[in-house]
Amino acid sequence: MTPARMRPSLAAVALALAGCGTGRSVAGAQLEENLAVMQREERPELLVDRGKAFAQAGDMTRAEQYFAAALERGADASAVMPLLVRVCVAERRYRVAIDYAEEHLRRHPTDTPLRFLLGSLYLGVGETDTARAHLEQAAREDPKNADVRFALGVLYRDEVEDRAIAHDHFAAYLELAPRGPHAAEARGSLLKTVPSP
Repeated sequence: MTPARMRPSLAAVALALAGCGTGRSVAGAQLEENLAVMQREERPELLVDRGKAFAQAGDMTRAEQYFAAALERGADASAVMPLLVRVCVAERRYRVAIDYAEEHLRRHPTDTPLRFLLGSLYLGVGETDTARAHLEQAAREDPKNADVRFALGVLYRDEVEDRAIAHDHFAAYLELAPRGPHAAEARGSLLKTVPSP
């Protein structure tokens, strides 16, 4: 076959694949179907569901990838970000979790639950001053959050060693959650952190 004879047949094939001509070709229909499947599989809700399934199966790395992809495709960050941070924490990848949370808070500075989680992460890696800044801001933004007050009580009791401030936070925790999961520890700490006269 000469190159001149090949040209019309190549053009016909190209037109058929592109779906041009009198009707849709089989290849064009298959291409459209493949694109539709890809779009369905990249829906944020589906990516989140897959991330949850991988987390449940114990594959935190794959879960992280799916949660991050869901966020990139517009998933509700307030629902997905805690899931993403938790799978990183489960793998003891605290710095990665901190990076995700910090990036999110740059764009959504009023996400108080995530700020509380970030403060707890900083406390866990020994960055007391940064932890305190985030936890105190979370307490200002949500003064009725008992868990934030308990975390601040622990921080001031164990890290900062300021008994008076620790006492105030434990007392606030008990006022907000007298039967909460940390009530016994808060009561015990109140006795140990009574401010001196």
